[in-house]
Order: sequence, then structure tokens, then C-alpha cells
Amino acid sequence: MLLNNIRFRAACYMLLSGMMGAAACNTAAPYHKNHSRAGVKDADIARGEALAVKYCQSCHMLPLPDLLGAGTWEKGVLPAMGPRLGIFEYMHQRYPENSQDPNVGRGFYPSAPMLTAEEWGDIITYYTALAPDSLTVPPRTEALRPDTARFRIMLPQMVAAAPGGVDPSPPATCFIQYDSLLQQVMSSDILTHSFSRWNKKLQPAATAIVPGAVVSMVHSDTGFLACNIGAFQPNNTMAGYIDRWVPGKPFMTPTFTTVHQGLLRPVHIAEADLNGDGRKDIVVCEFGYIKGELSWLENRGDGTYAKHILRNMPGAIRVVIEDHDHDGLPDIWVLFAQGEEGIFLYTNKGGGQFSEREVLRFPPSYGSTYFELADLNGDGRKDILYTCGDNGDFSTVLKPYHGIYIFINDSAVHFTQQYFFQMNGCYRAMATDLDRDGLPDIAATAYFADYSHHPEEGFIYLHNNKGLHFDPHTVPGTEVGRWITMDVQDVDGDGWPDVLLANCSVGPVFDHGATDWKKGPPFMLLRNSGK
Repeated sequence: MLLNNIRFRAACYMLLSGMMGAAACNTAAPYHKNHSRAGVKDADIARGEALAVKYCQSCHMLPLPDLLGAGTWEKGVLPAMGPRLGIFEYMHQRYPENSQDPNVGRGFYPSAPMLTAEEWGDIITYYTALAPDSLTVPPRTEALRPDTARFRIMLPQMVAAAPGGVDPSPPATCFIQYDSLLQQVMSSDILTHSFSRWNKKLQPAATAIVPGAVVSMVHSDTGFLACNIGAFQPNNTMAGYIDRWVPGKPFMTPTFTTVHQGLLRPVHIAEADLNGDGRKDIVVCEFGYIKGELSWLENRGDGTYAKHILRNMPGAIRVVIEDHDHDGLPDIWVLFAQGEEGIFLYTNKGGGQFSEREVLRFPPSYGSTYFELADLNGDGRKDILYTCGDNGDFSTVLKPYHGIYIFINDSAVHFTQQYFFQMNGCYRAMATDLDRDGLPDIAATAYFADYSHHPEEGFIYLHNNKGLHFDPHTVPGTEVGRWITMDVQDVDGDGWPDVLLANCSVGPVFDHGATDWKKGPPFMLLRNSGK
């Protein structure tokens, strides 16, 4: 899913969250400065550190300077943070802000600077002097193993181009999903605004043109609910909506009926009876941009929905509904991927009331992208599989902490990290038993891979060898696409889980590599041979 994925994150939140369990204010003197700023006085750094604690740590933990390189702090992140403190210009540099956006307005920002120019300069000194000159991704300790046996690549059969030589739009697939009841693959394209259906042989069945783009779908009592993001580019307009689609004959053009609109760039939805009235309600991740919300839509039973806001902040990117306390009431798990990045649990208290708890917390530079609940160590409890790797923001560099994380559940809704696999620009990881040995393997995609040096990182699967030990594999031939999302289903009906990869060849990129993804397929099926 896109935006499940492309987020162009509002990096002005970058100072508003910190490393898990660590606070930079514990830095011991003398400070360890980078080479380019070794001459900065310790007293200047100390003043900046104290100011950062005062203005940033009042609500959130302080981010450590070594999360990013000095240049990224100075030229990217801190200028985006300045307007939040009422600082719109510094040293003749105008900072990016959204006060002219009628959906935001000047009132969104402080009416006067919260600190002086000198104090702001001290904060800049603190971050730039203690940050490394640049981030370095260490070499792998375990080589990626090319696998030519397990998967056979299948590509969709495209409709022939119209006479006249007009080149088709480059593939911009933002959604891919296989439905076992329809026995069809469904996809959506952000450039052509098309929603397409494909049969099991990957032949085109039917296509509809919709405003915006479908980025998430769920089964409903009467067909499907489709989440449409509205405008693709970052914006603060309430142009997103949710449609209902009742499938007809296999080759019938899909027809959508809007059931709720006025949403802030919604990217993911889930459905459940949240208030016990016998009707299915909808949880919506309104990722937004500068503004956004996590909300649930109460089904009134007359075809309309009443909106209830759970968290009035942007960045909600994925929701999972799971009854964690086994009281029969569906609880809501949500990943926020902006500012205070973390996984939040909304425990259902009944009658449409929820209590909020932040289960896991991540630094804002992580670029959170996906999570799911799965028993990964075989103890009968659901663990958290989490990925980070979004680089479509103000810190577009390879990061050593991007990749796949496993947090093990200790039975008290407390999760401890017990596994990490470094994967540049990781966008999704799904737990599934690819070889049917009873152990969950992991299939993963990267949208911001190290394409210049390791384009094979775009798709990796980790074979489970028990005890949270995984062997990493690549699949030769998958380098032709830039995989933003995927689905894992038994598409061909042989009992083995297959992998669908969606090629979104457009979007922010800082490392093109040698492959022209625009000449690649809109999606790819990795058919599991069972070998």
C-alpha cells in the first residue's frame, strides 16, 4: 500500500521524540565532537543541550545527535523544526513552513518566537557538533544468499499499447492484494487513478478509474470497503474518502459508492464492531501531512458514519484490531510514523470508550513503515514484527538502523527487542511459513534500498532456523521493480504461499541505481515452487 507507505514525512517533528530508553542529557563531558566541528567549545554545546531539553523534552524524550549526520541536522531537520518554535528565519535562511496553506494557517505556529536567535543557534551547535560527519552503514556480517529454486517469477499480461506510439504511464502501483473468494488480484495505480482486477493467470479482468487512489481494502458484510487517499502529493486537505464496492461478474467494471468522505489523507482502514451495537465500525489511519488524525467511524445503521477522534495527530499509518486482554472487546493497535513514532494500543472499555497506551516508542528519524502481530517464537503469544525505512523526508541518507525488528511479548503487553536485520529503506515485512515447516519465515520489501550497490535488497526473505535465527535470501530477477508494498497469499491454489510485489516507480528517491523501474512491470508474482 502506498503511504502505508510514501509519506514525505513532516520532518519538523524530528526533535519531538527520542531514542528508546535513552536521553541525550546524560552525555558526559568532555563532549565527543565530530571532525568538522572539533573546535566548538564545550560550554556552547552544554548551553544548546540544556535548551534542547527545555524546548523539546518537555513533552517527548530528546533525540540523540548521533541519529543523523551533522549536515542533515543543520540543513534538513532543524530548519523544519524552527517554525514549531516560532523561528521562521535564521542566518538569512528562510525556513519551510505552511502558514500560507488555508488548511493550516498562521495560527498553527507560535505567535512569537519561544526562544532567541542566539538560543536557537546554541541548539544547532549542540546537534551539529555531536553528530557524526555522516552516517555509515556497516557491511553485512552474513551474506545474502541468491535463491533460484523456491520462487518462479510471473509477470502480468499487459494490454497492448494503443496505436500511435504514445508511451504508457510508468508503473505507480500503490496497492496490491489477492482475494481468495474472488480468486483475483486487485491493484491500484496512483498516476492513472486506475483500480484493476486480474485473474489467477495475471490476465487483466476489469479496470475502473477513480479519483485519487485506492491504498487499502477490507472485506465487509457487503463486498469491500476501499480506502482512497485522495490527492497523492503531501497536503492538508480533507480530500480522502472510503468507498464501498460490491463485486459483480469477474469482467464487470468495478463501481464504487462513497460511504464517508472529508478525511485527511487516509492510508489504512480496519473494520470491527467497536461499541457492541451489532454493526461494523471503521478505524481510519488519517496519515495527513501537517495535520492528521486517528479516528473511528461509528456505523449508525442508516448508511452513514459518525466520526470519533482517538488521537489528533498526523502519522497514523497502519491499524490492527486484536483483542489483547481477551475480554471479548476488539482493541486497536496503531503504528504512528511521524513525530512521536511508536505503536499505540487503544484498549476497548466498552460503549465506544478507549484508553491509550504507547507500547513501543521509536526515534523520529527511524521512518516507521509497517508492523503486524504474529507469534514469532512459538510461545503462543503475539509478538510484534516492525519495520522502518522511509527516507522520503528531510534526512535522505542510508541509515544503519533501518530494517526489520522483532519485539517479543512477555505476556504483560510488554515487548522487548530480540532481533534486528539491517535492511536499507525497509517498507514492509510479513511473517508467513514459506516452506511449511511450522516456523514463520519473513518476506520483506525495501522502497529506499541501496540501489547503487545492492539492488537485490529490494526483496529479501528470511528463512527461520528456530530460536529467532534467520537465513537471508534474495531472488534474482526482482531488481526490475521498486517494491513499495506486497501481499502474501496462495494465489495459484497449490497450498504454498506466494508473494505479490507492487512496483511504484515514481516518488522521492535519492539513489536511482542502474535499473529503470519505469520499464518494469506494475507488479510481480513470486510463485512458490515448494522447493
